[in-house]
Amino acid sequence: MNWRWLRFWRWFRTDPDAEHARRLFQHQRERLELQFFQAASASGKPRGLRWKAIDWGSAVEFARERDSGRLAALVGITIQFEAVEGSDMEGLPAVGNLRNASAVFFFHQGRWHTLGKAVFNLNPDEALAHFRNQYERLSERMKDEG
Repeated sequence: MNWRWLRFWRWFRTDPDAEHARRLFQHQRERLELQFFQAASASGKPRGLRWKAIDWGSAVEFARERDSGRLAALVGITIQFEAVEGSDMEGLPAVGNLRNASAVFFFHQGRWHTLGKAVFNLNPDEALAHFRNQYERLSERMKDEG
């Protein structure tokens, strides 16, 4: 009994209103996509490649970090890279291959943020399944509203 109460209290005390955060994400999505591209491009990763373009999927998966209670959003993306001149990647045919990934966003102090982190080779649904010990998917009801 106490365990359930503590879990509820921890969620209530530390987490923002998930519905509000979801609406805010949709409202700020264009700005967040630009911030993601700028941060990812400036990261220098992957080595020897330059971020050329991102095709953004329409669906967003919302989740809660199990340890901190912080909200996260994952959006499916397809990334196009080009080789940095003079790098080991220059001239390799695979450089032009499109890459599937999930763009990661997090909600902190009432705002959505991104560090340009991408989970490569996993769409948002697969990423949440893979990291199920770290993230709890928010309800289907919330995900399907829009």
